[in-house]
Amino acid sequence: MRGLNRAEICDVNFQEFVRDWSGRVDAKPAPDEPILNGSALDARGFRELFESQLISRHLDLMARVLRVQNKVFYTIGSSGHEGNAMVARLTRHTDPAFLHYRSGGFMAERFRKLPAQAGQKLDPIMDSALSFAASKDDPASGGRHKVWGSKPLWVLPQTSTIASHLPKAFGTAVAIEQARRIGHALPIPDDSIAICSFGDASSNHATAQTAFNAAAWTAYQKLPAPVLFVCEDNGIGISVKTPDGWIGRNFRDRADLDYFHADGLDLAQGYADVQRAVDHCRRTRRPTFLHLRTTRIMGHAGTDFEIEWRSLEELCAVEATDPLLRSAAIALESGLMSKDEILALYEDTRRKCFVAAEDADKRPRLASLEEVMAPLAPYTPDQVRAEAERFDYAQRRLAVFGGEDRLPEKQAPKHLAIQINQALHDLFCKYPEALLFGEDVAQKGGVYTVTKGLHKAFGNKRVFNTLLDETIILGLAQGYANMGMLPLPEIQYLAYFHNACDQIRGEAASLQFFSNGQYRNPMVMRIASLGYQRGFGGHFHNDNSITALRDIPGLVVGCPSRGDDAAMMLRTLAALAKVDGRVCAFLEPIALYMAKDLYEAGDGGWLTEYPEPDQAMTLGEGRVYGEGDDLVIFTFGNGVPMSLRAARAIERKHGWKTRVVDLRWLVPLNDAYIREQAATAKRILIVDEGRRSAGVGEGIITAVVEGGYGARPFRRVVGADTFTPLAGAAFLVIPSEEEIVAAADSLA
Repeated sequence: MRGLNRAEICDVNFQEFVRDWSGRVDAKPAPDEPILNGSALDARGFRELFESQLISRHLDLMARVLRVQNKVFYTIGSSGHEGNAMVARLTRHTDPAFLHYRSGGFMAERFRKLPAQAGQKLDPIMDSALSFAASKDDPASGGRHKVWGSKPLWVLPQTSTIASHLPKAFGTAVAIEQARRIGHALPIPDDSIAICSFGDASSNHATAQTAFNAAAWTAYQKLPAPVLFVCEDNGIGISVKTPDGWIGRNFRDRADLDYFHADGLDLAQGYADVQRAVDHCRRTRRPTFLHLRTTRIMGHAGTDFEIEWRSLEELCAVEATDPLLRSAAIALESGLMSKDEILALYEDTRRKCFVAAEDADKRPRLASLEEVMAPLAPYTPDQVRAEAERFDYAQRRLAVFGGEDRLPEKQAPKHLAIQINQALHDLFCKYPEALLFGEDVAQKGGVYTVTKGLHKAFGNKRVFNTLLDETIILGLAQGYANMGMLPLPEIQYLAYFHNACDQIRGEAASLQFFSNGQYRNPMVMRIASLGYQRGFGGHFHNDNSITALRDIPGLVVGCPSRGDDAAMMLRTLAALAKVDGRVCAFLEPIALYMAKDLYEAGDGGWLTEYPEPDQAMTLGEGRVYGEGDDLVIFTFGNGVPMSLRAARAIERKHGWKTRVVDLRWLVPLNDAYIREQAATAKRILIVDEGRRSAGVGEGIITAVVEGGYGARPFRRVVGADTFTPLAGAAFLVIPSEEEIVAAADSLA
């Protein structure tokens, strides 16, 4: 049959296969007897798995039919992958699962793992139909995307199509074991494993490879990492074929990544091999790679007309490997079901899927921007402030700091790096579940000694070095967050963040949005940032690209310029993570770490006292220097002391009283605060050490203009659209005090 609609052809193929079957029939097995001689799968288990396969298939068929009626909005299906139901059956509903998008069989089967609660009906068909229909009642994402997910089933919704979910699955496995070492109570059983499924094509992605490498690196050191990597090998990625034997060749002999193969096209044959892989992972706590043979029928999605680019002979050969044909044969051969029983079950499942879909189509969908964005960036200011100011750990911090007279607030004013360090010690006293990790952060105390002493004070269980891989650092952070801990990952330089940006953009920051607030990734990511290191290090140590962070929905970005602000900001960021589950970034200006003076050598003008532990900063709250209205300078980070020095020169030159506004919070920008400060300004300068295009300065200008103050004379002093060169040339591309003064001159 050469028809374009291969879904319809596969549907007919199944029915004709059952009707025309004429093989032998064994005596019907008892429910607890093997479905076939030598199989590890009993008859009851087979029947349920077969039902799960049929649910998955008919959800696909329903989606193809109703998509053209605009009742379904997603047609990437699971047909050919229904054997992943075996993984669901052999694992627990409390094993966190990060799933490939072809996981209909897995989800249908996992629903059986959770006993129905009083008054709660668990229905994989209806739940999936609601998701296909983008209904507000969708229990996974609330209508925001077609994702597999369920809070009671520990399936964390995610939208990865390129295996970007593998690092956080690995991180979750490590976190399960880490919890015991720090005495943290897990939300799941202590012997749980993390499950992660993906396609053969995705296994080649750099993000996948970094997860495999980190898992093996961990196992090599005899550290537990109970992650079950399930590679569902269907031999093709959209239209690009995987070379025959590549997955086996690439993974079979990898050291410290234990390999198992199972036939996902044959429930009776593959069940024991899946069981061996699951049992091995749970027992040994080692990373395990399950190579699950699958196929792909009905194309990549509803818009993929394979007949246009694959030969009819090839398509027919692939469709002949349909796992439902083999399951029907097993049901018939074993005597478990008759032809009529199979066809009746097949049609009854079809009916249920269409009934659910029609019901879902009648349910309300998201109809306002407020509804869409509701779970993206929750903020409960009163609770956050209360948590940030909570001080009930006095005895613990006395022990850590070494007595009353050695508390940081009792010391002389200090520079930024020391105050960040003191604040981190305080956070570790306050939150026993806090963990700090990254490259060189432990014994060395970080490249700039900002984390010095934390390892000694709190031990290797809470402060530790990682392998040199930012993607895995952020994958670990998500895993710890999934398990209820408070991760404080360090990215050594802002330039290194770009290597791993998608772990925040596509994974961590999107989780609350795509799970409708059911799951969250609370973390405070510390990044040594920005420029002005007197020419040291070039681009990689003077990265001023804040744009990559500003573009991530839901992210909070704070950037202090002085020590007391840093301490109070860290407390607020930790509270935002704990209370509202926010993903936060803390940009630490490297050039200000050791800055002591402001106007002239020895004045100590940039040293600050340490704020009492019950003091915090409100999200969006800026700091104002001066009261003048002749010129208002908006800035942040290194721009603050530069602008203060320039303001003196401007006053001497023009007699203007200047007000310098340190925004402190870069994402989200506090537009109302910017407008408030601009309202009384006669002139406005914007000092942005980032790049000209898409930088913070553009956001400030937008807030000023939209606030109605665009007619005020204003200028922007901003970095150039270039990478930072080495040595003195660096100061040709970033703002200077002289440029600030010159910009003010142009406003005279």
